[in-house]
Amino acid sequence: MAEFDVDDLISDFSRFYILTILYEGPAHGYGILRKFQSRVGKKISPGLVYPFLQKLEEKGIATQTSEMVGEKERKVHYLTEEGTALCNKLFQRFAHLVSVAIEPSLDICAHCGCKIYEGGHTEVIDGEEKVFCCSHCAASYIREMND
Repeated sequence: MAEFDVDDLISDFSRFYILTILYEGPAHGYGILRKFQSRVGKKISPGLVYPFLQKLEEKGIATQTSEMVGEKERKVHYLTEEGTALCNKLFQRFAHLVSVAIEPSLDICAHCGCKIYEGGHTEVIDGEEKVFCCSHCAASYIREMND
């Protein structure tokens, strides 16, 4: 198995997630730090966040303005149109990876064939447990079996 630096991997994920936070809307550095920790459950270093925001600005991906946030003036960062386009492109690429990662844990509705990530409805039919996306599909499936 090839060796890799876990810190580099997490750092790249962290940068991607900072872009995701900015994609959701404007944010100041401290807000990014808080959102990252609350969502990922891991603290991120200001030494990664602030230089990355600077790099985004230098490349025209983000811009900043000084705004009052509560009683403090803060540098609020926004994605530019180019930054939004970049995020959309990254999300399209990432969507396939997410699909590959969750595909093994999906169930398929026995009636309509839709993929079920969480929840669903189960029924024991002829001694076999069947998974359905909802109770309506289960009822329809049972009706069709009895017709």
